Amino acid sequence: MNQTPYGQILTDNIKNKMMNKRWIIAALCTLMAYGMHAQKLTFNKEGTFKIVQFTDIHYKDGNPKSDTALLLINRVLDKEKPDMVVFTGDIVTGKPAKESWNALTKLVIDRKIPFAVTLGNHDHEQDVTREEIAHFVTAYPFNLNTPSVPGVPGVMNDVIPIYSSQNQLKAAALIYCFDSGAYSTIDGVKGYGWITSGQINWYKAQSLQQTMLNNFNPLPALAYFHIPLPEYLLAFNDEKNNRLGVRLEDECAPELNSGMFLAMREMRDVMGTFVGHDHVNDYIVNYHGVALAYGCFSGWKTTYTPQINGARVVVLNEGKRQFETWLHLLDGTIQYRATFPMSE
Repeated sequence: MNQTPYGQILTDNIKNKMMNKRWIIAALCTLMAYGMHAQKLTFNKEGTFKIVQFTDIHYKDGNPKSDTALLLINRVLDKEKPDMVVFTGDIVTGKPAKESWNALTKLVIDRKIPFAVTLGNHDHEQDVTREEIAHFVTAYPFNLNTPSVPGVPGVMNDVIPIYSSQNQLKAAALIYCFDSGAYSTIDGVKGYGWITSGQINWYKAQSLQQTMLNNFNPLPALAYFHIPLPEYLLAFNDEKNNRLGVRLEDECAPELNSGMFLAMREMRDVMGTFVGHDHVNDYIVNYHGVALAYGCFSGWKTTYTPQINGARVVVLNEGKRQFETWLHLLDGTIQYRATFPMSE
């Protein structure tokens, strides 16, 4: 029996309720939140938008073992000249933490590059809480995050629009940022944290709002967070899936599956997810039409490392459900260049 996808059912129902006050209020709140962002992101006149992802920097200000991480960031930013930077967790692991955050973010702020942050499982283990990090990070110039969403677990959960090059009042793509937590919060369940049901419900509401505003067509979107979904393991193990890059350690995903991947498939907007956490994994794999990707370890000898550090670059193409991606390594090497969806 054919079944209508959940996202389509929701869209059809909402078409009949467009004048409902709660949806109007929600849309207005979202628009006001967009207005609070320091920068308005826009596709360039060529119709592209470039994002650089740095992950697992484990930065300690003043520690010589972090010098190579700074060298990488400077080189990649100068060469790639991105429109946006995303830091995906385990960014600062030294005390005093705020001084380390100041030094690290200065590299993007001085270049006037808009940036977003998602936290990892180690960021709050210094002398600051996750809430304190969110408070001072969102006060930086050029930061795109909001500290928190009322009623939604975690910090700096955001949906960030990228506007059309032709109409700067119209969103043409979306960047989702999620706080994937730190460690299990359920007694008897070991391991790492996950994107919660509250966050998933918030994501569905944001996705649906944007679909409504886009004439009921889901906008192309990317999602950034720290801890990989359980589907990463399933996807890479299935040899019929297109894979590019390496897996040199087991995926440290949560033991329980909260349903984030299913929600993204139902809502039909997210084209790819980009995480960190596992330092020596850098692959991208196609799984049911979604690219599950790691960034590239960007830190250095303050933690365990691959042979060389790097960053993941993603280029969105306006008006297309498509993106290009590659790894940019410290020595300038470009690896694993691909266009998603990857050809069979």
